[in-house]
Amino acid sequence: MDRFTISLSPELATAFDELIAERGYASRSEAVRDILRRELQASRARSDGSSHCVASLSYVYDHHERSLAERLTELQHDHHELTVATMHAHLDHDNCLEAVLLRGPVGEVRSFADALIAERGVRNGHLNLVDVGAEPAHRRADPHSHRAPHSHAPAGHRHAKS
Repeated sequence: MDRFTISLSPELATAFDELIAERGYASRSEAVRDILRRELQASRARSDGSSHCVASLSYVYDHHERSLAERLTELQHDHHELTVATMHAHLDHDNCLEAVLLRGPVGEVRSFADALIAERGVRNGHLNLVDVGAEPAHRRADPHSHRAPHSHAPAGHRHAKS
């Protein structure tokens, strides 16, 4: 392992030690390694829009904004190749929270998130993106193609073969 030394002002060192304790790190070295990994990953994700990621997009929107819910749903349908799942929660009479799980090329995921957050009536949004590197080699058009033939019918019911 390579070692290096850094100098910190007493105030910065104290604040860093408080962060380390708050997050449960065993040492300054572990904390610095995590910070470096996160920053390097963020830098790669910003510079290489073609690498793949998984992400969660969370946003709060005005429930009463004219046709906003339909526009948001349409935007998700238009990007179905990126959208994995959506969770919706009613916060109060006026506000809803949605969390959308996304997967795909970093550039496309960022563009989709920016477009959705920019919709009139979306009050605040945040994209949490995790870069997973190159496109997964294990992609299949048919998600069931790796399994033995099976049915989605309720237990005890069989589909007749033609």
